[in-house]
Amino acid sequence: MCLLLLGAGLVAQAQDSLRIYKALDSIRLLPNDTTKVSLLIKTGRQFSRYFDAAKPDNLFWQEALHLSQRLRYSRGLALAYNELGTSKRNKSQYIVAEDLHEKAIKYAEEAGDSLLISYAFNNAGVDCRRQDKLQQAFDYHLHALKIAEAVNDVRNICVATNSIGNIQLTAENYDDAIKHFDRALQLEESSNNDLGVAINLGNLGYAYQGQSKLDLAVQYYRRSLAVNLKIDNPTGMAICYNALGAAYKEKKDYATAMDYLKKALAVNDKVADKIHVAESYLNIGKLLSAQGKHDEARKYIQQSVDVSTFWGFKSMLMEAYKALAADYRSSGDFKRSMDAADKSLLYKDSILNDKSTMALTQMQTIYEVDRKDNQIKTLEHDKMVNELRTKRNVVFTFALAGFLLMAIVGGFFYIRHRNLEANKQTLLLELNSLRSQMNPHFIFNSLSSIHRYIWSNNQEEASDYLTKFSRLMRLILDNTQHTFVALNKEIESLKLYLDLESLRCNGIFEYYIHIDPAINDEEVLIPPMILQPYVENAIWHGLVHKQADKGMLHIEIVLKARSLVCTITDNGIGRKKAMEIKEKKGKMHNSVGMKVTEGRIDLIRKINNKDAGVIVTDLEDTAGQPAGTKVTIILPAEFIF
Repeated sequence: MCLLLLGAGLVAQAQDSLRIYKALDSIRLLPNDTTKVSLLIKTGRQFSRYFDAAKPDNLFWQEALHLSQRLRYSRGLALAYNELGTSKRNKSQYIVAEDLHEKAIKYAEEAGDSLLISYAFNNAGVDCRRQDKLQQAFDYHLHALKIAEAVNDVRNICVATNSIGNIQLTAENYDDAIKHFDRALQLEESSNNDLGVAINLGNLGYAYQGQSKLDLAVQYYRRSLAVNLKIDNPTGMAICYNALGAAYKEKKDYATAMDYLKKALAVNDKVADKIHVAESYLNIGKLLSAQGKHDEARKYIQQSVDVSTFWGFKSMLMEAYKALAADYRSSGDFKRSMDAADKSLLYKDSILNDKSTMALTQMQTIYEVDRKDNQIKTLEHDKMVNELRTKRNVVFTFALAGFLLMAIVGGFFYIRHRNLEANKQTLLLELNSLRSQMNPHFIFNSLSSIHRYIWSNNQEEASDYLTKFSRLMRLILDNTQHTFVALNKEIESLKLYLDLESLRCNGIFEYYIHIDPAINDEEVLIPPMILQPYVENAIWHGLVHKQADKGMLHIEIVLKARSLVCTITDNGIGRKKAMEIKEKKGKMHNSVGMKVTEGRIDLIRKINNKDAGVIVTDLEDTAGQPAGTKVTIILPAEFIF
């Protein structure tokens, strides 16, 4: 029969192995991208039981890890390390598991995935709890809890809260443990997670039993048992029956305790892990020993020893021989008590040796894993260096050819460039000359305005006017020291000028300045005083002669491609009527400011070899009558950076 079962097991294992390699080969044909990483992780979960039983590392997760390293895909690395760490923990390799989960934390943080970060911290906390590193486990779970609460990740909140409760339970901080188990229980109930509900009810029972509140502990054990019966969970049932047996033993109700322990023994036949069978035999033996039924007690303890010896449960053997020693001592058989105690100590030493060996093996595993990772990184680096070398040789060849070509053509362009630079310097000198003409002209016009204003208005308003004029003069003196100024400085001086002209004209017009929101007026540059002559022209030749409704002046500045487009629109009388008025007054001279500015714009166009110019458009109403003028000034866009 055993041979048949063994043969069937080998056939099933061979079939699983064949399916795994077929699946792996089909995935390897896919392009190396993040989708392939996700598929490897998912397929690895499907075959995780096979790899856990067969002992080797999960091939799919290893492949996902290496591909993520090549792609520098942080999220894929975090997922792969999480899965590999949990797999190692399931094999009791807690040191390796902690190392892998710490790497998962690092890459999850690089990916910025809060759910993954919280999950990795919880995993590392469980690893530390299994090693009795309670403070470090507490820190990991607390960190996971804070992150999970920030994003309302209920699953990880439950795991972290339950784990912190278990740490407090181990440390015998029962009040804190109860608070955390209560919160975890509420969350599991709201999520309809029956298994989580059963676990937390049982944990609350342990906490209340620790406080010697045995009746309350029994209530919670029974509630947990009811849920485990509902979901048909044999492991949970066995745990609850054993817990109830221990509680009733403590209450000295030995009959009820025995009833529950025998139920635990019966249900353990359905549990794959036979350590629970050994535990049930041992608990019954201890209960009988407490009642003074030594012969019967020793039979059950011996059954625990037999099962533990067959399956190699050293920790259970240590406890069983310890119980035998206590039983012999209580019956006065000190020699047998000493023999049993010696065997218990032998198993304790063996367990310590196993732990030391396992710790050493795990540290060696960590070293090997890190060494392989470094080898992969080194190979990737060498591959990249070789590719760069090849590219460098190709670039060098083309660069040499290009250099020879440039050497041939360079002489011609050098001479041409030298001539262009000479022309450019000449144009810049002309531009500076025109700017020096512009500034005295504007100052003269402004002083004339102040003179007329003082004679026609009271002293208080004249003082206000002079204050604004002095600010404007300071800005003009500052701005005109430079070929270009920041747009916000130019707008500030333009607003001051418009405020002065509005005061001077008794508020016969209103103005609006609109700058495109896409323009950073601190970074965009504009020639100083380039807009003022056109604004002045709009006021004094268009708006002051308007008699019907109020004058409106609208200034708009937008950025189109690499050009700064400035539009000055007024609803004045138009150019035709303005010319007629000038003819009647005998003032036929052209504005010096307009001429100078047109000259500046023409020179800017020549220097920059870009579009620059002025377009004047006469506006008409629906009846075809003059309705104002629109001046569009196009300048090449200049920036500070």
